[in-house]
Amino acid sequence: MKRYIITAALSMALVPMAAQDTYENARFLGSDLNGTARYVGMGGALEALGADISTIGTNPAGIGLFRHSTVSLSFGAVSQQGYKKFDNLSKTNMSFDQAGFVYSNEFDNGSFINFAFNYHKGRNFDQILQANNVFRRHNGQGASLGKLAFAKSTKRSDTNGGYDLGYNTKKEVWMGYRNPQETSDYGYPFTQWDYLYTNAYNMDDVNDEEGFNLFSEARDYYFDKAHRGWTSDFDFNLSGTLGSRAFWGITLGYHNINYKDYSIYDEMMINSEDQPIGSILLEDERKIEGNGFDVKAGLIFMPFEDNPFRVGVSVSTPTWYKMKSSNFTKILNNTYEGEYEQLLPDDLDRWGWLDLVSEDTYEYKYYTPWKFGFSLGHTIGNYLALGASYEYSDYSSASTRIYNGSYDYYGSEETSVDRVMNDHTGKTLKGVSLVKLGAELKPDPALAVRLGYNYQSAAYEENGFRDTQLDSPANYFSSTASYVNWKDTHRLTCGLGYKYQGLSLDLAYQYSNTKGTFYPFQPNVTFIDPVDAVAETNVSTSAPVDFKRHQVLFTIGYTF
Repeated sequence: MKRYIITAALSMALVPMAAQDTYENARFLGSDLNGTARYVGMGGALEALGADISTIGTNPAGIGLFRHSTVSLSFGAVSQQGYKKFDNLSKTNMSFDQAGFVYSNEFDNGSFINFAFNYHKGRNFDQILQANNVFRRHNGQGASLGKLAFAKSTKRSDTNGGYDLGYNTKKEVWMGYRNPQETSDYGYPFTQWDYLYTNAYNMDDVNDEEGFNLFSEARDYYFDKAHRGWTSDFDFNLSGTLGSRAFWGITLGYHNINYKDYSIYDEMMINSEDQPIGSILLEDERKIEGNGFDVKAGLIFMPFEDNPFRVGVSVSTPTWYKMKSSNFTKILNNTYEGEYEQLLPDDLDRWGWLDLVSEDTYEYKYYTPWKFGFSLGHTIGNYLALGASYEYSDYSSASTRIYNGSYDYYGSEETSVDRVMNDHTGKTLKGVSLVKLGAELKPDPALAVRLGYNYQSAAYEENGFRDTQLDSPANYFSSTASYVNWKDTHRLTCGLGYKYQGLSLDLAYQYSNTKGTFYPFQPNVTFIDPVDAVAETNVSTSAPVDFKRHQVLFTIGYTF
């Protein structure tokens, strides 16, 4: 059986630089509320109270308040609410969340030097995302992802937000070039999905250098996506005391990203009489791996003598990531338009679909923003602890860097800033505030009851969008066009703790809710149809989505 298989590793060999776009990278900014059950149960508001190993990654000075050595282990389950199982990803999954120890060393009349190590799951990517809607017509005109690919081809150059289509005789495919004069250099706005739509649908004959470029509109769409993976945070801490009323700490962090997703985007295409002519399905698998490190420093002090009120401050450098991304993307044309009608039955697979594949692997660097923290803590006797924390990080300052093919004195390939994509990041993302409030009540010295609230402001500008017309190598390697503008996140937590001699058992529950708006592709692109010189629009119809998750977390610890 004949199959049309063209790999992007071959077709994109003329583009040495690679990067990732704003929306793909944004998922690696920030972290979940996760750690020990005590930390989660109090909404994470322990940065000034300290003496919990989870503060190692938020305010390292919190480790300086330990007066005994301790070990702890945390695990539990997370469950997503409101979506159907997809790609064998269950809505409920077990999770190993934390393991660490603190070695506390008293060396001189109440002065301490502590050393700690902690692993915790910074992000749990397990998520099912599903969206669907009917394309609304604007001025009598509809939309589709294939129509967007057509629109970009009419721009004729990368500086205008598109590309000039030309037939590559060696590979026998249509490719998007920088402009009509540049026939050896592909345009960055020519994404992998542009390549697939152009050769599987828009060009009516892939083997004809005079092929006719066309587009059709879609009646509706549906989208399914399964996210999997995690970010592992490994923190090494040195902390201690400064006199009797101040504590300091420094943490060196190593972070490992293990992320993958699988998605299906399906459009039901229609003809000029609004009758269905079959569907086009874009199937995408992406895997992203990364390793990075950062440095965090913090201070806790008691401004008033003989008063337990505490103030904490902290700062974290960017996490300097080295990333590797790979994808396998396939388009399935089940219509009687475009390339399909030129084929014989033997050209199709056993379901009667024409399929075309694109795949690639590339590396780049990604630097997250600085983070600053301020916190307050107070205890009343030995039965009540109150905490409040505020953190700020300017997500719009995150930076993508691309390998540029030059090498330094030691033989390492150098990178340069992807200025176009970073400018887009600056316009799409914004500063994020994180507020944590928590309380712990001990009706009995052995028993603790905890409540917490955690709020994170939206990271995306309301009118931000995934711009596939940017003249950036990040676009060239993009294999999907959809995106979500997530809004603010609310987390409610509670927990219980029990101590018996050196053994501690803690249980926490967390409910988090984030609403968002899904777009199948960028919202509004206008162009002139070169056939009849009519002004056209391609308006993306959004769909509301949400991410509601329940977590149950259990921590077992021992102090000695």
